[in-house]
Amino acid sequence: MSRKTAGPPEAVLRQWEETAVEFARLAGAEIVASIGRTLSVRYKTGPEKGDELLFRDPVSEVDQRVEALIRARLAELHPDHGIIGEEMEDHPSAPDSPVWAIDPVDGTTNFVNGLPLFAASIGVLHRGRPVAGAVWCSTSHALRSGIYHASSGGPLSFDGAVIKVGPNPAVRRRLSGEPRLDHGTVLPWETRKTGSAAIECAFVAAGLLEVARFERPNVWDVAGGLCLVAATGGTALVLSDQERGWETFTSFGDDPHGWRGQLVIGPEEAVIRRKDAIPSS
Repeated sequence: MSRKTAGPPEAVLRQWEETAVEFARLAGAEIVASIGRTLSVRYKTGPEKGDELLFRDPVSEVDQRVEALIRARLAELHPDHGIIGEEMEDHPSAPDSPVWAIDPVDGTTNFVNGLPLFAASIGVLHRGRPVAGAVWCSTSHALRSGIYHASSGGPLSFDGAVIKVGPNPAVRRRLSGEPRLDHGTVLPWETRKTGSAAIECAFVAAGLLEVARFERPNVWDVAGGLCLVAATGGTALVLSDQERGWETFTSFGDDPHGWRGQLVIGPEEAVIRRKDAIPSS
């Protein structure tokens, strides 16, 4: 295997996974501690003259505090590692060092409105490829909050315990996570819109959703979750260029922050079927 394609040693991957879990746990603790308080909230986009329908992309004080705490901790542990975060400027990495993609609260609109369906996502990229991830979810297959985590070549775990993934064969119609409900598309699944890409990645990995589609996610929305899906043998297809069409996702490339692409994730057969149902633009 060439140096360009060789991945980090297993022990290093496990260490990064453990650190990602630490960061996800920190984020989860901050989120839980904030429940019941009146949070300060600002909007990245909004109206000039008061039309509340135009407010988009809320950011809470928790988003900012969690990302600051994770950045400070990572600077202590690995000052040469890069950071891509939703709320702060990128921190460049040393040559050939990994980059951490951090979403301190994914599903912030749910969070600030008190809808208990949100996550914190930590992904580790090596040469643009997700190699370790941890996603704290406000709820889970265990009906409680907890952290799904994995690294390349390893199993999917939940709070440190390996979990077995497999749907109930008696369930004939399963669920699909969708960015919006399109009544013109006939699908073999019941569709759901959760408001959190990170949760949908984790739920696909855990077998709660059969498949999920994301129209134009940011790298921090899905970096941690894609590693979880890969750990359970799932597939990710990406459409980043109409001329090239759909391709197997392998990497966010040399500029992860600027990456954009439509994604479909899940078991290979379901992913192909969902991809084929998307109208051509």
